[in-house]
Amino acid sequence: MNRTIVDARGLLCPLPVIRLQDVVKTLPPATEVELIGTDPGVMQDIPAWCRINGHFIVESWNEGNEYHIRLKVGQ
Repeated sequence: MNRTIVDARGLLCPLPVIRLQDVVKTLPPATEVELIGTDPGVMQDIPAWCRINGHFIVESWNEGNEYHIRLKVGQ
C-alpha cells in the first residue's frame, strides 16, 4: 500500500493543515496519507479541509495524546 505519513506533532492550528496541504499537492490521486498530530483541533480541521478540497477521510482515531487521520487523495 502506498501511504505517506505527515508528522504534525507539536504544531498548532493552522500549521497541521498547511503541512498536510503542502504534502498532498505533490501526491497522485488515490495515495493514502496519515496525519499524526497532537492538537485536538485536527480532528475537525482536517475533515473540513478534505471536504473542501475533494479528499476522503478513511478513518480517524486517537492514541493517548496523538490524533491520527488517514485520508485518500482525491482527483
